Amino acid sequence: MNPLCNDKLSELKDNGVDIPNYRLHGNTPKVGIVHIGPGAFFRGHQAWYTHQALQSQGGDWSICAVSMRSAGVSEALTPQDGLYGLAQLDSNTAYQVIGSISEVLVAQQQFEEVIARLAAPHTKFVTLTITEKGYCLNTDGKLDFTNKEIIQDLKGESQPITAVGMLTMALSKRKLAGLQPLCILSCDNITDNGKKLRAAIIEFAAKKDEELSLWLQQHLICPCTMVDSITPATDDALRELMSKELLVNDKWPIKRESFVQWVIEDTLPDDCPAWEAAGATLTSDVRGFENAKLRLLNCPHSTLAYIGVLLGIETVFDVMQQPGLVAFVEKMIDEEVIPSFVSPKELDAKQYSNDILDRFRNPEIRHLLAQIAWDGSQKLPMRILPIIEENLQHNRSVASLSFAVAAWFLFIRKRFIEKDELVDPLASALFDKVSACNDDAEHDIAILLSFDDVFTSQLSNNEKFAYYLQNAYKTLLPLIKNEPCDWQALV
Repeated sequence: MNPLCNDKLSELKDNGVDIPNYRLHGNTPKVGIVHIGPGAFFRGHQAWYTHQALQSQGGDWSICAVSMRSAGVSEALTPQDGLYGLAQLDSNTAYQVIGSISEVLVAQQQFEEVIARLAAPHTKFVTLTITEKGYCLNTDGKLDFTNKEIIQDLKGESQPITAVGMLTMALSKRKLAGLQPLCILSCDNITDNGKKLRAAIIEFAAKKDEELSLWLQQHLICPCTMVDSITPATDDALRELMSKELLVNDKWPIKRESFVQWVIEDTLPDDCPAWEAAGATLTSDVRGFENAKLRLLNCPHSTLAYIGVLLGIETVFDVMQQPGLVAFVEKMIDEEVIPSFVSPKELDAKQYSNDILDRFRNPEIRHLLAQIAWDGSQKLPMRILPIIEENLQHNRSVASLSFAVAAWFLFIRKRFIEKDELVDPLASALFDKVSACNDDAEHDIAILLSFDDVFTSQLSNNEKFAYYLQNAYKTLLPLIKNEPCDWQALV
């Protein structure tokens, strides 16, 4: 079978395939965006938004995708002229060819080419999906000057190996050339990601060139963003499916759910891709959207995960087939979660919540509850406990949310009893705690609340919270013994 490439686009269009019309007849827009970290999520998200913008509005906003070290994406997509197939998986599956990536470079091997792209006059934007670790931040969200790679980049004895170091070098070249800085958008799940990235670059620059740092303080734009869409890993089944649908060989197609969301702080320069026309939301309240995602997506997600695992259920789709659990989560959302925060003016919280629950029902997305349950000691203080603190402060109910916390504790106990692995950075300390449990609710909940790496003193000393935790614990306790649970008590 012939490989996917520019020369096949006209034929694909004649066969009814949704193709990038802006790439027909050898046309390719100039590179206007450099993206660092071209994994599956980027290709299903920011590259898709840019593709949609190019398709409808045009412009020179082609993407140069840069991998810091791995050559895998470049080896797959370079022979395909950067083209790849995207399958949107839902009750109805849609297929399209994405053409927004015009080249894929590997920084470790093609560093001078990458810097040239970043410093080019027609390059205006950088987007990043490099995971939290790639920003080299400490626990306070500041650049970690004890990080070995940051130390190496500051010495300047070799080419930069961090994204912060590489971007600072490119920005320095732009300053010397009389160009404006790049507009840089972090698209990773870090709260206030733009502010933290901007501060990291300026702090790094200050160690190298104080004048550069002052210039960046005046001119560098790093909008905060929030991103959302589930992008499962590519497998051979997807490759076979896309070959059948497109009648060409695609080495690295992508699949994702049909839902996709990109929220961008409305500080973009005037000359920018038509991302808003493609469905992105420009707002002054990115933090509000982050809060909505944490409370209306992540909180129910974790709640379903811990209770579902206790019930022996495997996936999110499977757990959504349990009417009692769904009714419980809907009640929790309506009575305890939505009242706990002020929704951004651009967002209907109830509709957003309904859309999220519909996403959970998607039979095409196999999302394991056990995986969602990982790292609970890190997730609960972000996803659930702030809602409880807010509700207690304003004398609102925490009864349902207490079930989520109790389920997490029992999930840990079940792992300990069955001598199973607990994926959590505090696994050892958590196992030490649950080893002292004796099934007495008052005793065991006191042990839970004594874990001060998770619970603030305000929560651990709150009698109302302890009371509801004890009730939830009593209700769910039979599940770690594989005994029936009174679901009516949940609803």
